[in-house]
Amino acid sequence: QVQLVESGGGLVQAGGSLKLSCAASGSIVSINSMGWYRQTPGNQREVVATITSGVSINYSNSVKGRFTISRDNAKNTVYLQMNSLKPEDTAVYYCKVIVRTTTWTAATYQYWGQGTQVTVSS
Repeated sequence: QVQLVESGGGLVQAGGSLKLSCAASGSIVSINSMGWYRQTPGNQREVVATITSGVSINYSNSVKGRFTISRDNAKNTVYLQMNSLKPEDTAVYYCKVIVRTTTWTAATYQYWGQGTQVTVSS
């Protein structure tokens, strides 16, 4: 099993910054991909940013130029630096990892964090 622990959410004024962290632990052989998603009430969860083991990075258009995703492979941790926050960034943010958990198969599995609330006031 793999556990994800998220931290860093909170309340911030528009134009402010927050940094989210998500640490993965457990039966991890390798991490293929790490990413951040967000969800607001009544809406589907949407991708915010993803980063692969090859350091390929993708952002949603709504956060390009404001958010930065990074990862620390030694700590199995992914970060999301969020700058110039807007009220429409308010959501529950979830991290997701795609990991390989055994050495005798190339199968990978995805795990989700518990979510952290980000609220941006106008």
